[in-house]
Amino acid sequence: MHQSVETALDAAFPDRTVVDVEEAGPSWNGGNETVVVTFADGRRAYLKTAVDGASHRLDREAATLAYLRACRSLPVPVTLAVDTKGRVPYLATAPAPGQSVADRFETAEPDAKRKLLRRVGRAVAALHAVRFDDHGTIRGRGKTVSRGEAIGRGEAIGRGEATVRGEAVGSDDAVEGPSARPGLAVSVAPWPDVLLETVEQTHEIATTDRLDRHFDAVVDCIQTHRPLLEGAPAALLHGDVTKPNAFAVDRCGDAPGGDIGLLDWELAHVGDPARDLVRARDQLCNGFDTEGPDRLSDAVLDGYRDCAGSLPAGFEVREPIYRVVRVLGRSGFLDQWVPYLDEPMEALVDRIDAELDLRLAAVRRATGK
Repeated sequence: MHQSVETALDAAFPDRTVVDVEEAGPSWNGGNETVVVTFADGRRAYLKTAVDGASHRLDREAATLAYLRACRSLPVPVTLAVDTKGRVPYLATAPAPGQSVADRFETAEPDAKRKLLRRVGRAVAALHAVRFDDHGTIRGRGKTVSRGEAIGRGEAIGRGEATVRGEAVGSDDAVEGPSARPGLAVSVAPWPDVLLETVEQTHEIATTDRLDRHFDAVVDCIQTHRPLLEGAPAALLHGDVTKPNAFAVDRCGDAPGGDIGLLDWELAHVGDPARDLVRARDQLCNGFDTEGPDRLSDAVLDGYRDCAGSLPAGFEVREPIYRVVRVLGRSGFLDQWVPYLDEPMEALVDRIDAELDLRLAAVRRATGK
């Protein structure tokens, strides 16, 4: 366990007796470490620490969690404690109120898998219903809210009011005090510039620089097609919809966001919902350079249509560009894929080089550029 985690643990839960701390699972973001904390009374919490000292990711996640709990577009974990200004930035949350979609998917029969991914598609659409006037990067808490929404008070989760599994536990951190607002601090910018910033964020947390040239190719692709991207709608995006980041809450079937909630909001931003849907479908269904079964991919899209009535405006036109951007989820993390695929690095370099070329060619065919 990183020393920063021990420091954050003492700060987040100064009055709790901790009996066990274990890794929360594999993470491809080397800047963070997340652990599961078990207390003497058997209750648990999740503690995410920015071991690289960078607080902006946790500022974004804490603000987005507060905003979503205020507008309740879909289930999210309760925030227990957060401090992004201290020597060790951290965010502590309660366990998700449901079962991991990854766990449920692993043991499900084929038809149940399809139905589960359809539910995830509905949740993504429910999130994208939160529309904004402008695109932008979320910096933390502020006064920006979605269209038709007024600034109001957030939930009070102050000293002694944070919860784990619905029961009160002590906390010295005023997470959401009486004057808290549900808004976001959004740095407004044209969508292509926001998209470029997300590419830089991916570069920032990449675990290998073996294929840095792919980042340059993606930037060139975005810049070339700025006019095509600038007309995109502006919605709240999760930025990293995966099976481990989704959880099923069966008792919440009547909730606006359905019965699927999402974890890990540090990549959230305001952008083109088509981009989020392309990434979600890819991460939920596809492999390193292979497409998953059509029945699973179609399930995600069908679920989205169930909730939104249609795919995001311009989806088919901008999809090829976002598929190029998705290559960076391989290029920047090749060392993570090596043990997963049990192949040497050079073989994966050749494979993903070829895949990037294919996707860039698809953009040229679609746009003539």
